Amino acid sequence: MKIIQTDCLVIGAGLAGSAYALRAARSGLKVELLSLDGPLAANSNWAQGGIIYDNPEAAEKLAVDIMAASDNTSNPVAVAHLVSEGPRAVKELLLDELAVAFDRDAKGELEFTREGGHSTRRIIHAKDTTGHAILQTVVSKVDSTVGITRRSGWVAVDLLTLSHNGENPADRYAPLSCYGAYVLDSTTGEVHAIKAKKTILASGGLGQIFQHSTNQPGSVGHGIAMSYRVGARLIDLEYVQFHPTAFYKKNTPRFLITEALRGEGAVLVNGRGERFMDAQHPLGSLAPRDIVARAIHQELAASGEACVFLDLSALEPDFVRDRFPGVVARCAAEGVDITKELLPVVPAAHFSCGGVHTDLHGRTNVRHLNAIGETGCTGLHGANRLASTSLLECLISAKFTAQADVADIATGDFRLPTPAAWHAAELEVDSTLIRQDLQLLRSTMWNYAGIVRSPKRLTRARRILLELREEIQSFYRDYRLTRELIELRNAVQTALLVVHAATLNPVSKGCHYVVEKE
Repeated sequence: MKIIQTDCLVIGAGLAGSAYALRAARSGLKVELLSLDGPLAANSNWAQGGIIYDNPEAAEKLAVDIMAASDNTSNPVAVAHLVSEGPRAVKELLLDELAVAFDRDAKGELEFTREGGHSTRRIIHAKDTTGHAILQTVVSKVDSTVGITRRSGWVAVDLLTLSHNGENPADRYAPLSCYGAYVLDSTTGEVHAIKAKKTILASGGLGQIFQHSTNQPGSVGHGIAMSYRVGARLIDLEYVQFHPTAFYKKNTPRFLITEALRGEGAVLVNGRGERFMDAQHPLGSLAPRDIVARAIHQELAASGEACVFLDLSALEPDFVRDRFPGVVARCAAEGVDITKELLPVVPAAHFSCGGVHTDLHGRTNVRHLNAIGETGCTGLHGANRLASTSLLECLISAKFTAQADVADIATGDFRLPTPAAWHAAELEVDSTLIRQDLQLLRSTMWNYAGIVRSPKRLTRARRILLELREEIQSFYRDYRLTRELIELRNAVQTALLVVHAATLNPVSKGCHYVVEKE
């Protein structure tokens, strides 16, 4: 087993992890940056709509919109932090330093759009591939920055803590402290240990524990499951946001259809061409995501139809092709010309509003273990996330966590004992069993712990998942580690945590909607 020692171990290389790595390395720290796949294989890369860049004078209005979208459950301190620090974070990194190619008008001024839940146009964008434009630019900077070692295809297995992996038995009685992780190099099949003064969970969300999701493959709550196993506090896991509009076609993978289409004038209609959202909310098709997703769910349940539709007839075809080239091309590849016909959509699991509990500097209750981006939870989103806050949260959480870590490492004393060697099993796992278990897990979560929940459904989900976890644990003990096996193990643990959180909360708020009867 190879042992690597560094200052900062960053698990996840999306926008949050990459932005953290940049700031830490520029301060002279050594950074190990891990990703499941290549540099752009992150949920950040698939973000379409944009990022909030509001006038500082309009901070109060943005705070009102964030709080309203959350059904008045957001943490006011986290909201105030985002709205006050957001403009500076976007300007200093994305505009001034990296010059990300956001859309501009004929005068060179930034173009602004609006999405669901927003009371004004305050979102900057790069066509409908904003996340890609941002992450691609940040990735180039990361790869030219001294002090960052990128390791693609390296999968964290478990966190190292003094109480679990240290050599001193008395550490069991000391405060929980993290000092790195066991990590699988999926190209060689070898497990290594990375010892770090600071470990940063930036592994994204958990959407892929559901049957329909807009998330990247592998987004199964890795950071949540690993932190749970070492005693980190988790919060708000019942609040899983379902994006109202993912492309629907039978036997075709779901992909995100940006909310900005509705911001520019597209409307939701049912199979009879009726604008059903107008009767559901004053904002109609631009209502907050949880309201729109439930309305679609109810519409489909009542009609028995497979999907609803986005009607773009109010938009000029040339405008649609210019403003949304990514969506136009992706839909065309599936045989749908959105400039001429209705766009079929269904809800899909999109964003985890909860996660590993942190303060505004990424700190968890486990010393030297931080969580940022979608993995962490400051309470910013409460029960429901306002559109286009996620990329901004990535920038801000990365910035302030890195600043705090740089200060800690300059003055702190860190114990990094050598962990026990990893003993690999010899048997090769049956990939068919892995796929079947993951399919069962996803269908269980979709049917019983999805958009609409009930005590009876959640009880059934828990029973199925507990039995499934026992099967998966036997795989994990007896078979050689693979990425797929690690994902399955973390997926079932994350799914159980979501179900448990949902069971404990009988109050419908935001993304978490409970009915008493079936």
